[in-house]
This record gives sequence, structure tokens and C-alpha cells, in this order.
Amino acid sequence: MKIIAAITKDRALGRGGDMLYHISEDLKRFKALTMGHPIVMGRKTFESFPKGPLPGRRNLVITRNAGYQREGIEVYPSLEAALAACGEAEPYIIGGGEIYAQALPLASELDITEIDALAPDADTFFPEISPSSWLPTSASPWLSTPSGLRYRFLTYTKI
Repeated sequence: MKIIAAITKDRALGRGGDMLYHISEDLKRFKALTMGHPIVMGRKTFESFPKGPLPGRRNLVITRNAGYQREGIEVYPSLEAALAACGEAEPYIIGGGEIYAQALPLASELDITEIDALAPDADTFFPEISPSSWLPTSASPWLSTPSGLRYRFLTYTKI
């Protein structure tokens, strides 16, 4: 299982149920990496998608609400149940904070977009990426958005 996330220097993920930054190249990378794979997410992450389930991928949503149903998704009561439903297919964990925290010890790879900014008003954070557990295996050069926001793509492999 792999994890994909866009995080700031202080590991912030979001605020008020939305991403902190919408970086075009990050969204393109997300689509390219996850296309054809099951994507596993929490209910709040799913509900943040403006157009519903992401096409070209099985959308597995974790929620404690046993009656939760939406067209185009599969609902599971736990991360373990969602992962088991993936069978041999390699899933991507796509958020949010609670799901990332549960999945980090089980993941084999992290695909991180590191955003060169701080987000003191964020309310959702990525767990700490411990250097004793994770080895950075690739890093892009720093890139910039048209507005000057710097970011880079990192891949970590579990040690």
C-alpha cells in the first residue's frame, strides 16, 4: 500500500475540510500515480471532492456511519476492511489525517508533495515521517507555481 499527500513544512494537510493549496502539477501527479489503483480515504476527504467519486479508480470510503451510501463508492467501517477489499490490487491512501495516521505503519511507500510554506491555521496534519523508518529515495528539484509558491515531489521507501 502507498500513501500520497501534499503537505507543508509543518506537515499541514488541510483546513476546514479542504486542501491548503491547489497546485496544478501536484494534482496532475496525483492523477497519474493513482489512476487504475483503488483509492482509500476517509468520509470527510471523499465529501471534499466537488464532483463526487474520482473516475478511473475504485473509491473506497472509510466511515463509522454504517448507513453511509453514495453512488460510485464502496463503504467500509475500518482501514483494515477497506485494504482487505482491495485484494491483490495496490491501493493508495489519499487522506485525511486520521486515515494517514492509521495507514503510515502499514505503508511501503510515501509519495509526498512538500510545499515550502507553513500553515499555522491548518486543522489537519500528516503524521511525522520518521527518518528511522523512511528513506527518501527520490526528490525533484524545487518547482514554483505561477504565484511563486515553491514545492517539490518526494518519494520515501520504508526501511
